[in-house]
Amino acid sequence: MLAFGPFWGSAHKSREAAVPNVRPINSTALAQKSPVPLYYRLYAILRERITNGVNPVGSVLPSEAEITETFNVSRITAKRALDELAAEGLVERTRGRGTTVTNRALALITARPIMASIDGLLENLTAIGRETSIDVIEYGYSPPPDFVRQQLELGPTAVVQRAVRVRSLDGEPLSQSTTFVPEHIGRAYGAKDMATTPLIDLLERTGIVVGAAEQSLSATAADTLTAPRLKVGVGMPLLMMKRCVKDIDGKPVQYIEILYRPDRFEYRMSLTREQTAGHGRFPASRTLKKGGRSPSPRSRS
Repeated sequence: MLAFGPFWGSAHKSREAAVPNVRPINSTALAQKSPVPLYYRLYAILRERITNGVNPVGSVLPSEAEITETFNVSRITAKRALDELAAEGLVERTRGRGTTVTNRALALITARPIMASIDGLLENLTAIGRETSIDVIEYGYSPPPDFVRQQLELGPTAVVQRAVRVRSLDGEPLSQSTTFVPEHIGRAYGAKDMATTPLIDLLERTGIVVGAAEQSLSATAADTLTAPRLKVGVGMPLLMMKRCVKDIDGKPVQYIEILYRPDRFEYRMSLTREQTAGHGRFPASRTLKKGGRSPSPRSRS
């Protein structure tokens, strides 16, 4: 998740350090009252950085002492959070070497995709844009983090447009999205356009014909930046959707990560059975997304 800022010391600078306007996580990240135990909220934050590739396989996490200082928690809380990661097999704790991210983290990042038509996705995104409002929180141009550079297949000196937006439905926040597009595409529209027009429409205005998208859905915890924007507590669960949009030639044109409040959004997929050589399989036929918590029917895209 891109809302996390660089919260390690100088010896542990994250790949997000190059991204402007991302404030660092401080001791307030875990200060809010929550029914979720403190160690578990800390564990969720550390786990999220691993599964998002911010702390890649083979990297060394900060020590218990560094985590204690950064998050203003006890040494016992820091140790238990790291022990939870170790029990899950995501890290290996070795005396003298520290806490290292293991290969098992790859299983949480890599999954076999479901094949579905792009047409339904484009239709859904346009419908969501019509029924909701947008606030552009951050906007600018900068070198992308390494994992975004890889998604967009960009060179080492490339610059991208980065924008953070909060989408609301019926006056209440529904989602926060962080988008990256190559500079030559992003220069065709500005922050005001992003507040009023669906991103897919903006891409197509530049002459791009969207041909495919790779999308994944998982869960994460609200951090100190996202929580107030979505009006949830720090550490509360969120749905996270990652999407890489490509043109008809297979060239990536946009990478986006969206955080949804689970009480206002649900993801549905309708499946139909196809018979192939006597064997049935269930390809995705349509994707439905619903949001809103109001007396009126939920919006559907």
